[in-house]
Amino acid sequence: MKKFPITFAFVLALIFTVAGCSRIRYPSYYTLNLPPAPDPPAQEIRTSIAVREFQAPAYLRQGPIVYRSTPEQIGFYEYHRWAADPRKTVTSAVIDHLRASGQFSTVSSYGGRSDVEYVFSGQLEKLEELDYEGGVKVEVALSAQITRVSTGTTVWSNTVSEVGKVSQRNIPGVVAQMNQTMELAISKLLYTAPTQLASNK
Repeated sequence: MKKFPITFAFVLALIFTVAGCSRIRYPSYYTLNLPPAPDPPAQEIRTSIAVREFQAPAYLRQGPIVYRSTPEQIGFYEYHRWAADPRKTVTSAVIDHLRASGQFSTVSSYGGRSDVEYVFSGQLEKLEELDYEGGVKVEVALSAQITRVSTGTTVWSNTVSEVGKVSQRNIPGVVAQMNQTMELAISKLLYTAPTQLASNK
């Protein structure tokens, strides 16, 4: 009968000891840090465009940074997450690039407005670390199209996929390479955009 209190006290002491030794791990947060686009050239252009927020597959919208150990297997870094939704970052970067191109009189975020002449719609297809076929790489894939509001017709579309090799094999190194690869992908995506679009005005 006397052994039970002693055993209970020992187990309780062991639990507190283990709990005291364990450390709480907090996640680290990262963000895409894309460089600003240059100022637009001075031109007399009266064509307006609005950019919808980029879409993305569900697994890219969950917050953790994504990696693939095989082409078919997707993994998530539990303690390495995006501080800001990459879709919003990419959308803002595209708006900046379109403004800098000088091809439009106004470039704005799309909010269901009907007073713009064109709408730019995009998809963030991939933003992930690749851990197969030798070395560590990142892949960024984007697709987009421009639609004329008055007719609903697509006047331009493009798809790009870029792979960058990670030189510093840690999460900050992966994110840094994602930044570089994303900037390259956005530039290539918009490179073929029409230099002139018809205006209703």
